[in-house]
Amino acid sequence: MNIHFQSPEYLVDRLDAIAELFDKDRTDLLVEAIREYIEETADSETFQELVATKYYDGQLEFETVKQLVGAETAQRLRLLKADLEDEPLDLAAPDDVDVYDGDATTVDTETEDR
Repeated sequence: MNIHFQSPEYLVDRLDAIAELFDKDRTDLLVEAIREYIEETADSETFQELVATKYYDGQLEFETVKQLVGAETAQRLRLLKADLEDEPLDLAAPDDVDVYDGDATTVDTETEDR
């Protein structure tokens, strides 16, 4: 796939100098730099939190989330979103019952057993 973009001349000059130094093609260096940037960004906690927030808010589709954070993380976010969207259970408040029925045992944690 070909992509064209504008870049400051000094960056292109530096890129060409680095490419010449390593005896590589400019395109190879650009692809490598983009890949490293994407991997580093995608692994950052801040990035993943942003993706999750936008997904939960309905600003990102699931397929986009998969592209951004990978299939495993996207599936986990999908499950969490479904869980968040579930209606809370309509449970009555618990009765104020003494579950130990007054037979609680205390342990002295100050005593050393040596």
